[in-house]
Amino acid sequence: MAELIINGREALKEWGVRMGDNFLDVLGAPVPLKEFIENKSRLEHGKQVLMDNPKLDERELTLVFTVEGDSPADYQAKKTAFYEELYKGKIDIQIPENSSDIYHLLYLGKSVSYAQSLDRTFGKISAKFCEYNPSNRVVG
Repeated sequence: MAELIINGREALKEWGVRMGDNFLDVLGAPVPLKEFIENKSRLEHGKQVLMDNPKLDERELTLVFTVEGDSPADYQAKKTAFYEELYKGKIDIQIPENSSDIYHLLYLGKSVSYAQSLDRTFGKISAKFCEYNPSNRVVG
């Protein structure tokens, strides 16, 4: 079974990509709620808060990936191909061994960090994404 699936493709076979530090922790963290509707009236003590029907809010995630190649040239080719996939913008992530959820994300292209090994066959990429609708983690 594939460890990580990105846009329907097995990340390790396609780009030499694996989950990096705290990947599952970041995806599994609770989703924030949208603010409740409030009303302050000078005629009443305190404030009114409508607490029925709470809704989930969008969230920003920073995910860490590792990229590995068999040689410096293979590494560069895999890294470039992975970047091209990210640049498509819409990124669907699945971790089949963890759950059947599909995380529908947007690659934001900001706060990106990168590190490469001295032998030029391994790298670590940290990138920011937006999960624009956390209530929709089904196929599609």
